[in-house]
Amino acid sequence: MNFASRILKAFGWSVSITVPDLPKCIICVAPHTSNWDFLWGKLAYTSVGREAGFLMKETWFFWPLKYIFRAMGGIPVPRKRGSALSDAIIEKFRTRERMCLAITPEGTRSRTSRWRTGFLRIAYEAGVPILLGVLDYETKLILIEDEFIPSGNIDEDMAAIKRFYRPFKGKYPQNFCTDEE
Repeated sequence: MNFASRILKAFGWSVSITVPDLPKCIICVAPHTSNWDFLWGKLAYTSVGREAGFLMKETWFFWPLKYIFRAMGGIPVPRKRGSALSDAIIEKFRTRERMCLAITPEGTRSRTSRWRTGFLRIAYEAGVPILLGVLDYETKLILIEDEFIPSGNIDEDMAAIKRFYRPFKGKYPQNFCTDEE
C-alpha cells in the first residue's frame, strides 16, 4: 500500500478506479463543494499509480504555491473568460503523447446549475474521452468507473453528465446542483 492509499484509508476513504490507464483523457470531477476535493482526488489518482494535471483558479497561483501547483501539473485559469485557454489545452492534447487533465465542471464550490462547457468542447475537439470522476462524501467513495465519449452536442452531453452525477453528495450537499439551467 502506497503513501496516498494509507492517507485515504486513515481518513475512511475507499477508491475504485477501474477505467483503463488512458494516455489522454479529461477527468470530469464532481461534486465540487470544498477545497478538500482537490486533495482527496489527487491522492486517489496517485494511489493507483496515475498522474493527472488540473485546472485551478489563477488566484491560487501565488508564491510559493504557484511553484508547487505547477510542479503537480496545475494550469491556472484566468478570471477573464475566453476561448484562449481551451484552444491552448486542445493544442496540448494534440501534441503530447500523454496528457490527463482533471476539471471540475461546476467551476466553483458554490451552488450553480450553470456548469462550464469548456471541458466538453476540449474533449470533443481534441478527440479524447471524458472519465467521470466522483467524490461521494456520503459513502466516502472516490470512483472513476465510467468513460463518456462526447458527441459534440454540448446540451445533450451536459444533460447526460449531470444525470450521471445526480445521486452523489458533496462535502456540502446544499452546494451541489445537477438541475438543468
